[in-house]
Formats: sequence, C-alpha cells, structure tokens
Amino acid sequence: MSMVNKFIQAIRNHWRDYLLLFGIAAVIVALDQITKVVVRNNLTFGEIWVPWRWLAPYARIVNIQNSGAAFGSFQSLGDVFAVLAVIVAGAIVYYFPQVPREDKLLRIALALQFSGAIGNLIDRIHQGWVTDFVSLGPFPVFNVADLCITTGVILLILSIWLK
Repeated sequence: MSMVNKFIQAIRNHWRDYLLLFGIAAVIVALDQITKVVVRNNLTFGEIWVPWRWLAPYARIVNIQNSGAAFGSFQSLGDVFAVLAVIVAGAIVYYFPQVPREDKLLRIALALQFSGAIGNLIDRIHQGWVTDFVSLGPFPVFNVADLCITTGVILLILSIWLK
C-alpha cells in the first residue's frame, strides 16, 4: 500500500480527530496569514507603527523579515526550518489520532504547534522568509504562528508534567 493510500485510509478511520486538528489549524493559519498580509501591505520593511507614543517602549507593530526560527534566532537557516516544519507537521498528523480524546491539553498543544508550523511554512514557501511583526519591550519580534508554537510547547510540557 502506498504512502498516499495509507494516509487516506488513516483520514477515513480518524476523521473526527482530523476535523478537530485541521479545524483549529484553519482558523489559526487564516489569522496568522491575514495579520501578516495586513502588516506587509501597510508597513514597509523595518517600519514601525505605534497607535500612541507612550506605548512605544512597551508594544509596537514592526514589519520584519525573519529567515531564521521563532523570535529571530538562527537567521539564514530558513530552508532547514522549512524541512523541520514539514517533518513536525507530518509527525503531528500521524500522531494526533493516537492521543486519547480525553487528553484535551495535549490535543490542543499539538494543534497549536501544527498550526504555527504551517503558518510559518507558508511564508517560507511563498517569500523565502517569515513576516514577524509583534514587538513587546526588549523581547524579539514574533508573529501569531510563533506564539502558537511557543504556547503549544508550553502546553505539551504541562500536559506531560501533569501525567
């Protein structure tokens, strides 16, 4: 049986699980991509927008091109992270139906990680880099996908710790 046929059979057997995973991913990836398009269409590269001057030291929107990993680390390894995103997304798609439905925390963690990986992968494929735009204090600039990946990892650790 080919890999594609196995994948199709798995979807047939676990359609409710995949409906949850892909449903969450559709919402988050749409939000991620819409926010990135709004930033790219309204701010030139490096441009900063702050609604109120007093807010500038704490929170701002900035159009940054990130060729590395989350929060600007490991710049110029975009191709490596694109491959890793495909591997992680594939592993989550494979593993997700095996997670008991009662383990909601782990299922949400995996869905968030999957969504973030896909959101940033779309940017890497279409642009060669990821658009980051949320800048809070001295913290590195990030986007919705980065936030989902980070939150997903925290929830995954919490889920494992609680067990």
